Amino acid sequence: MPTTEELFQQLKHPNPHLRDQAMWELAENPDETTIPRLMGILDEEDTTYRRAAVKALGAIGPDTVPPLVEALLNSDNVTVRGSAAKALAQVAINYPDEPFPTEGMQGLKTALNDPNPVVHIAAVMAMGEIGSPTVDSLLEALETTDNPALAVSIVNALASIGDERGVEVLTALTQDESTDTYVKETAVSALSRLELLLNNQPPPKSE
Repeated sequence: MPTTEELFQQLKHPNPHLRDQAMWELAENPDETTIPRLMGILDEEDTTYRRAAVKALGAIGPDTVPPLVEALLNSDNVTVRGSAAKALAQVAINYPDEPFPTEGMQGLKTALNDPNPVVHIAAVMAMGEIGSPTVDSLLEALETTDNPALAVSIVNALASIGDERGVEVLTALTQDESTDTYVKETAVSALSRLELLLNNQPPPKSE
């Protein structure tokens, strides 16, 4: 069994298979230093190493949410904030059957107002991975933002989540004369994707 130190070195390995192996070993056998050390890599200039840390934090799961939210909302470093949002998305991807911690959802909702597009778009993508529990927050942000790039990413997230609450809002966007052209075009295609998703869902099982 490699030492923790060796596993951290392996996260930098050019071979993605070996990086993934190290990531899962760290996630399955974390000690009290694992999460803080991984958090410390989120501002690494070495993109491979940084992405491996993001994935490892996601693989560890919900225990990483409090420090990730702290970094997402309070770090001065935009790379750290963006990486924290991406790691929260990885938690949702790796633990789809566990309810996502409320603290994480609140943190992502707050990060939608981050002035940097890297951060607010990563936050939207993470909320898209979490799915239905975030729909109300996404709809609220969509109705209040005047940032077309943020609106476009929210519209795409709503389409991928496949929740009926998105239909009405997206329909209204496509019919509103004042909607930004790019947002409107995205809403039109998102609406057809969303309707397709909803129509293809199996009917609820009758008891």
